[in-house]
Amino acid sequence: MKIIHCADIHLGSKIDSSFPKEISAKRKETVRNTFKRLVAYAAENGVEIILLSGDVFDVDNPFKKDKEFFFSVVANNPAIDFYYLRGNHDINGESAGYENLKTFSDCWTKYEYDGVTVCGIEMTGENCTSFYSTLDLEKQNLNIVMLHGQVSSSAGMGRINLSKLKEKNIDYLALGHVHEYRSGQLDGRGVWAYSGCPEGRGFDETGEKGFVEIELRDGKLSHRFVPFSENAIIEKSVDITGVRDAYAASLKVKEEAALCNRNIYRILLTGEVDYTVDDLVADVEKYLSGDCLFVRVKDRTRKKIDVRAYDGDTSLKGEFVRTVYAADYPEEDKARIISYGLKALSGRGIE
Repeated sequence: MKIIHCADIHLGSKIDSSFPKEISAKRKETVRNTFKRLVAYAAENGVEIILLSGDVFDVDNPFKKDKEFFFSVVANNPAIDFYYLRGNHDINGESAGYENLKTFSDCWTKYEYDGVTVCGIEMTGENCTSFYSTLDLEKQNLNIVMLHGQVSSSAGMGRINLSKLKEKNIDYLALGHVHEYRSGQLDGRGVWAYSGCPEGRGFDETGEKGFVEIELRDGKLSHRFVPFSENAIIEKSVDITGVRDAYAASLKVKEEAALCNRNIYRILLTGEVDYTVDDLVADVEKYLSGDCLFVRVKDRTRKKIDVRAYDGDTSLKGEFVRTVYAADYPEEDKARIISYGLKALSGRGIE
């Protein structure tokens, strides 16, 4: 038997405000499309169950368009059972009456499926500390438990204390809420995992995104993470020490970041460059724009100034540099002040 564990789809979600309007619109459509592709993958690969560990929707009362889309996907895939545990975003979700959509409540709900038990509970202020003691699973079964919250060393609303779930006969703890894949050993018998979100929505959701595929064979359970996002959001630091202009910086980025036209990038320019190197952000973004879906560049470089070159300079520039260098400022502040001052004295203005 094959099972997919996914979570945090966030249909109808807002997209990172730093994206242009057209990219934001594409990201919204991609979030929806990736869930559709995930279900198609399940149908093509003999997956019988899809576990939805919370936050299918992004808001308590989902938009009509997003609800209709989700329930249409469920209705048009009757061979797959969808186990839908509501999270902290979609607390007012609904079952819509489909036979293959299984839901949960604020009490433990169990579903038996060909020797497998799928059990879940939706956390509330009333049950958030007591649900651990009421979990009762048969030792001889393969037991999958669904929860939505943050792994923590304490119990409480939105928090999951893994130590309180040990020795509960759990084989796989399917978690939602964290937007990146994580997994670990729960106890001698079971494992826990966050599937992460299937598609990143902003620069706070970088890296590989996808789902977990679980396989049950000969009474044993195994799992693997499957990267599946249509567009990865990637943050990369690139040291451009010694470059003389923005074009050279863009070549260094292309060499180190291996840009892909399907992906979105945030490039952090680091290292030491001459104070005369101008327009790094705007120009590097321009030079890279044809190599990826979207790029945002941040200048984290340090400005290099050869103070010794001004030792014998009797001009205003030389006096300015020596005065700032002798002052009691942090070294990085000196470099920034001298850089701004020399640009101003050269009539080039300050960015």
